[in-house]
Amino acid sequence: MSFEEFVAARGAVLLRFSVMLTGDRHRAEDLVQVVLARVYGQRWKRIAAMERPEAYLKRMLVNEHLRWWRRRSSRETSTAQPQDLAPVQPDSQDAHAAREAAWELLGRLPSRQRAVLVLRYYEDLSDVQIAEVLGCRPVTVRSQATRALATLRAVLPAIDREALP
Repeated sequence: MSFEEFVAARGAVLLRFSVMLTGDRHRAEDLVQVVLARVYGQRWKRIAAMERPEAYLKRMLVNEHLRWWRRRSSRETSTAQPQDLAPVQPDSQDAHAAREAAWELLGRLPSRQRAVLVLRYYEDLSDVQIAEVLGCRPVTVRSQATRALATLRAVLPAIDREALP
């Protein structure tokens, strides 16, 4: 499969994955563009010959995202809603509020913990597969997921108290 055919067929999937990692559509587009620019040309021939080229590119997306996150000078957190993940049918205000709350919670997590949760719950990967993508051991994946979920659980009671009149 040529590079152009792959991007046409799987580019939207890579973008959605990137949006889940970054929480911001514009950063996600930049992230995908940087990774695809790196693999274009001679490098693509080697990647296309792999058994799972999409998995390799997702790993590159995660690594580049973590690299960007480490270089950020500020700790700003985006709570932008990715429009391409919105359901097709209209939803209630409660569902919209729940989605916004979920994005806010994910935005509070460190980048690596967020990546673990995205890979586990959005991509439905096992700990071993996540470890392959992140370049670490499965025990590290489990500890990052445990910390991320503990952070989310600790934040939820405070949010519930804020919601009370």
